[in-house]
Amino acid sequence: MRFLAALLLATTALWAAGDDWARWRGPNENGVARGDAPTVWDDAKNVAWRTPIPGRGFSSPVIWGDRIFVTTAVPTGSPAAAPAPQQGGRGAGGGTGAGREHKFVLLCLDRNTGKVLWERVATVATPHEGYHNRYGSFASNSPITDGKHVYAFFGSRGLYSYTLDGKLVWRKEFPPLRIRNAFGEGSAPTLDGDTLYVCQDHEGGSFLLALDRNTGKEIWRVPREEGSSWSQPVVIAHNGRKQLVISASNRVRAYDPATGKLVWECAGLGSNVIPAPVAAGGVVFVMSGHRDPNALAIRLGREGDLTGTDAIVWTNNRGNPYTGSPVLDGNKLYFVSDNGLLSCLNALTGEPHYRQQRLPKPYNFKASPVAANGKLYLATEDGDVVVVKMGETCEVLATNTLKDQSFIASPAIAGRSLYLRSQEALYCIRQ
Repeated sequence: MRFLAALLLATTALWAAGDDWARWRGPNENGVARGDAPTVWDDAKNVAWRTPIPGRGFSSPVIWGDRIFVTTAVPTGSPAAAPAPQQGGRGAGGGTGAGREHKFVLLCLDRNTGKVLWERVATVATPHEGYHNRYGSFASNSPITDGKHVYAFFGSRGLYSYTLDGKLVWRKEFPPLRIRNAFGEGSAPTLDGDTLYVCQDHEGGSFLLALDRNTGKEIWRVPREEGSSWSQPVVIAHNGRKQLVISASNRVRAYDPATGKLVWECAGLGSNVIPAPVAAGGVVFVMSGHRDPNALAIRLGREGDLTGTDAIVWTNNRGNPYTGSPVLDGNKLYFVSDNGLLSCLNALTGEPHYRQQRLPKPYNFKASPVAANGKLYLATEDGDVVVVKMGETCEVLATNTLKDQSFIASPAIAGRSLYLRSQEALYCIRQ
């Protein structure tokens, strides 16, 4: 246990120089920024700029240098076609937007002013299947950038590589996915070195593939025995060897990033898996919050089926998020349930520093928390962003309200600024 404690103090390699937020979960894939951000703001205080974003999209912004990239889907106004059959079935709220033509758009904004520098229509298409009427969109897959290109992922509508000046480099098309209950697509791609990884888990023919980031050429593809899931793949280095880890309902699986060969697998999560893995110190933390919720801390270094073995350091089935991904900072794991209860566990043991603490109001959450300089930022569906002091006790520092807004997309932090995407606009919060 002492060895594990020492290892947990280490973090994964930094992704980019400076203060960029180049991917959905930040520079180290753990939700933690390198810089800082304001603690208090409202519509009249510390809002540096507000830029309306057309259409509908719940993807998070990514940031490189002086540029911000965000995706959206904009109805064209063409008469709606007859809705396509919902092959995945309809659940509560599922299937909205099917049969209506949309423009699938990548926007580039100036980080300092919020001015739109350029807009590119990746494609115009009529989606075959809809999304959850409250929490879904046709632009929920967050983009990613390596500082040379930005990769805009629209799921069934394809993956597009642009230069930072908006020149299309390549595009990759995919067959239409069939998502459970027509809830919509949303898994973000992962980039490591010269390879992009895309996981497409759905109700028929799930697969994982690796693409050359420079050309879009397929390097390998492996089938997956999974139904619909939305968790992002994460590349983890352990003992000089990289693993590509993906959470899902049937099995958490780790693959060799170079070949796609299965390294290990482990059962134990519930259904409809959405939260992304986080890792440090030779342990990967995965969780689910739908039916049969569970969290697993899995020690890396073994191969084969790890289900029920002592590779499982601890488990947790209380207070897990259905939607939001956790924040891992040092040896503390923070997460918030969809009904607004905040927990902080000791990542070494799974024991709670505090568990299911109520916030100032009975909030609803779909956005993942982010952190900077000892502060945890919790963007709520109800329009408030609650700032909590990180540590072994739950201390609310501030509750910040932007009038008539709602946050489904996860925030981003770069430098000393917080970027919040509401259902209407992108905000820059800066002192």
